[in-house]
Amino acid sequence: MYQIISYIKFLIRSTNQHGVHSPFVYNFVTKCLYDKSKLDEDQKLDQYRTNLLNSDTILNVEDLGEGSKIFDTKQRNVSQMAKTSSSSKTNSKLLYRIAKYFDFKNTLELGTSLGMGTYALALANSEAKITTIEGCSITSTFAKSKLDNMQITNVQFLISNFSEAIPKLKEDSFDFIFFDGHHNKEATIKYFETLLPKTHNETVFVFDDIYWSKGMTEAWEYIKSHNAVTVSIDCFYLGLVFFRKEQVKEHFTIRV
Repeated sequence: MYQIISYIKFLIRSTNQHGVHSPFVYNFVTKCLYDKSKLDEDQKLDQYRTNLLNSDTILNVEDLGEGSKIFDTKQRNVSQMAKTSSSSKTNSKLLYRIAKYFDFKNTLELGTSLGMGTYALALANSEAKITTIEGCSITSTFAKSKLDNMQITNVQFLISNFSEAIPKLKEDSFDFIFFDGHHNKEATIKYFETLLPKTHNETVFVFDDIYWSKGMTEAWEYIKSHNAVTVSIDCFYLGLVFFRKEQVKEHFTIRV
């Protein structure tokens, strides 16, 4: 019910590219978010998701985050997970377009899950380095096997909880960080602030499920108002923040 009410409010206040006056954001919205061209990669992403939906594999999942609103047991069918808790079809294609548009060279993903988002990010640039962290070893191993089968070789899989893994990251900075795990207000803010020192002027953060709960929306409000953030874009399912010092601080609510 919270998500339904939030979506209605989002539709009321949202706009399209015609409500955007920043050239940087206008170009991003029109040339990336609203890019509807059919690509070979779209078919690959569709096929990956179809394989998950047709899978009869059952995983014994150890959930270190807020848990699931759908599953009440550790034993979970991959096909059901793909329908409910993995990156949606639309989101994975958006991730691909975002990564392709900005040509990220060094990416961090918090929450591998079944590898749908990981696959999208890796497809965008085969030369990019993708680091993905997952707390459940069984889920991570499953995702790795799927990406190995797709001949994806530019992904490093780390099995750990985020709090332990983030301080051990050796990279000085990341071009892109995708926050897709532990849907909790305090945890999300903590990871955001911990990773701020690893940003540069062109770094992009994307947060998944910003309306997953009241707490996640509060975390999003905190993040977009943070002094380090200049531009933020609310796409309902995804929230994007930029750190470009040359930009005037501004927030956009965009229907995708």
